Amino acid sequence: MGAQFVLSQGLLRVQINQFTLAQIQIMTTTFHSLGELRHSSPTLLLSFGLFLLPLLSSAADPGVGTTKGLLDTPRPKDAVELVGKTGHILVAESKFKNQWTFKDGVLTASPKWDSLVTPESYQDFRMHVEFNVNEVPNADPEANGNSGVYIQQRYELQILNSHGVSAEDYKASYAGSLYKQKKPDKLVSKPAGEWQTYDIVFRAARFDGDKKTENARITVRQNGELIHDDYALTNKTGAGKKEGSQPLPIKLQGHENQVRFRNIWIQRLKLD
Repeated sequence: MGAQFVLSQGLLRVQINQFTLAQIQIMTTTFHSLGELRHSSPTLLLSFGLFLLPLLSSAADPGVGTTKGLLDTPRPKDAVELVGKTGHILVAESKFKNQWTFKDGVLTASPKWDSLVTPESYQDFRMHVEFNVNEVPNADPEANGNSGVYIQQRYELQILNSHGVSAEDYKASYAGSLYKQKKPDKLVSKPAGEWQTYDIVFRAARFDGDKKTENARITVRQNGELIHDDYALTNKTGAGKKEGSQPLPIKLQGHENQVRFRNIWIQRLKLD
């Protein structure tokens, strides 16, 4: 993928070689909001060019998809509401008794080990999650407010009560981590009892038959701060299911902590 800024007949033009569909959608929306660029002043055109630079520079090498540049737009119209103000559509992961509860727009995790999953499987997607961790006094750090977003039931984005942990003591199993694979780039967790957000863009691993040809990639913002920037996941995490070519559901983990969730939505993407 790539692009060039070209000065032609007094106008700053953008030559685009190749972008993902999602990136094109973002740029189309931007062009529409600005109107007819050809009637704009050189100053506005230059400003628009500078606005586009972060998006253009996020393009990966040819043949490798990217999760960059896709979190700067409002909730899309085609997003599917997973947890809303009046209910949720998640289903039990297993045949064990489902002890999750829903009230007043808030989904509360089971006090046991049972988990919920999306009713459909997902390949590439954008997802918004709001969560609120509980506090367990005198508990082991990894038993305090523990839950997680298991992408494709394979890769866990950890949820934990990790506010106040120093950078020196922070482990790759604490909040915001890709479980035991990568710590977050910034430590931005809020205290237990405060609502937090994860905004996620995920591109699934690519396979040729049984051979993996491209790693899964992920970008995450926690509470508005970038904590993973198009990171290439080297394998599944922890207790996640084996990597494979087939898409799988997304899981909210039950881990004996009554973490609360609200306002969760997901949008399918095509990040080829």
